Amino acid sequence: MNLARKLGSVGGLTLASRVLALVRDSLQARYVGAGFASDAFTIAFRLPNMFRALFAEGAFAAAFVPMFNRKMGENGELGPALAFAERALAVLFAALLLFTAVMLAAAWPVTWALSGGFNDAPRDQFAFAVELSRYTIPYLMLISLASLLGGILNSLDKFWINAAAPILLNIAMVTALLLFHGDPFQTARAQAIAIPVGGLLQLGWLALACRQSGVSLKPRLPRLDPEVKRLMKLILPAAAGAGATQFNLLVSSALAGGLLASGSLSYIYYADRLNQLPLGMIGIGLGTILLPTVSRLLGAGKEAEAMETQNRGIELALFLTLPAMVALIVAAEPIVRGLFQYGEFDAADTAACALALAGFSIGLPSYVMMKVLTPGYYARQDTRTPVRFALWSVAVNIVANLALIPLIGHVGPPLATALAATLNVWMLYRELVKRGHFKADAQLKHRLPRLALAALLMGAAVFGLDRLLDPWLNGPMVQRYLALATLVGAGCAIYGVACFVTRAFRLADLKALIRRR
Repeated sequence: MNLARKLGSVGGLTLASRVLALVRDSLQARYVGAGFASDAFTIAFRLPNMFRALFAEGAFAAAFVPMFNRKMGENGELGPALAFAERALAVLFAALLLFTAVMLAAAWPVTWALSGGFNDAPRDQFAFAVELSRYTIPYLMLISLASLLGGILNSLDKFWINAAAPILLNIAMVTALLLFHGDPFQTARAQAIAIPVGGLLQLGWLALACRQSGVSLKPRLPRLDPEVKRLMKLILPAAAGAGATQFNLLVSSALAGGLLASGSLSYIYYADRLNQLPLGMIGIGLGTILLPTVSRLLGAGKEAEAMETQNRGIELALFLTLPAMVALIVAAEPIVRGLFQYGEFDAADTAACALALAGFSIGLPSYVMMKVLTPGYYARQDTRTPVRFALWSVAVNIVANLALIPLIGHVGPPLATALAATLNVWMLYRELVKRGHFKADAQLKHRLPRLALAALLMGAAVFGLDRLLDPWLNGPMVQRYLALATLVGAGCAIYGVACFVTRAFRLADLKALIRRR
């Protein structure tokens, strides 16, 4: 219940951010459509999005948070931990400044590599894509700096502040769409400019929150002392391990951009945004909470409690993720139609995007489980093992893309990403069990098959319900949103009942929960 309460706070804010992102994507579909301008923005946004996943949700959490927590644990006060954070910030800022300058200078080849050359697009169109990339590249530095501040706040159990920061990025992008939209190319440019503006807002919000929490980092000259060197050694493999899914998406985007027709990248992008909604709320939220929690338990020598926490983390993750996977597969087309089919985004785009969404959703439990299992390695300061597994998943992703794209077109990359993530999770789980760091307990073994059955029962009900709501999903925007809310609400209610019917949960569990509250 402690995990669930914390996830309610972090997940609720993450959900608010992802819902706002859906509003943003819905407006983008209306004003930009699924043509070259949308593809160019998708590639320009892919790079900062990857760095957000690598650093804000991955490498810094994996490397910095355990070291920062250990400093607090060893000395019993915040001062030494903050001194370490100041030294890390000094080196990080210098490195990011240099990296951002290099990326701006190399925007042309970077854009080409990410897009596969856009299938030999005309030079003026490719130049437009490079222009958008140059607008978005500064966000890399801003979000990486923000991730350090967010790691400090997470270590102080102020999870909600860091979880609220992405809302500001989405506010900036929605504002740009509403106030500065024009033709598809003008609108895409306004969106790209809004990204670094949102990054500044995020960094400012976290800096203000740190100050109000008594955290004031003083500027220092960069110096690679032994502790900072260790941090850097942990960050690089952690980034590779945490970014396996993002890197697989990059590979998929490059192959799709080079081998598929115009618009394919946009179908994959919109489908991924919908897939990110439960992933952000459940996977990233749980990963954020589990890492400092498990780190502290292991630091105190409480191995049994750490394993219990991981068992409940997996149980909670799959309790929420299995129905989301089934719903996104069964109701992919009505969901895409209700959210995106306006203006430049037509019925053919809806059908193509829905197929991509179904492909991504097959791997949804795997994407979430990666976030839940990797803290078992990072809390023990092992950032190298997840990298080995990530490299295998990348290899599988490339082979699967090359095999599937000629057979099923733009559905190939999402399906390849799902297969690669599933392999990654199997290796992570197997190695934790082999080392004796994880063992599924009786409660987990009892509930998982029953939760899966409950999710399938819900899926059958949603399949029938979306046929009844189909006329509403073709109406005005407000009517569509009401129909989608009805579909989601009914699905949640049916799943809740099915969990008791399948005895995944018993009425006694509910009564005990009420008594504890």
